[in-house]
Amino acid sequence: MFLGDIFVGELVAELLLIAAIALVLFIVFKFRNFILGIILNSILGLIAIWLANSFFMLGITYDWITWIVVAVFGLPAVAIIIILKLIGISI
Repeated sequence: MFLGDIFVGELVAELLLIAAIALVLFIVFKFRNFILGIILNSILGLIAIWLANSFFMLGITYDWITWIVVAVFGLPAVAIIIILKLIGISI
């Protein structure tokens, strides 16, 4: 079916694409504080672990479990990871 020079299907597809982009932007703006908090926790936590490894030679690994724990719980998680490493438990 034509509407001028474009198909109605193309018009519907373009409108759906615009709606999808608007939805993604809404979600990003709605949760931007949460996303920025996770990023900030990750950066500060990894810096803290790096400093602990550099100054105290703890040997804490930078694996995905450490990243997730530090990203979600922040600096208190770093303190718990350091305490666990000091008593001989590594994650």
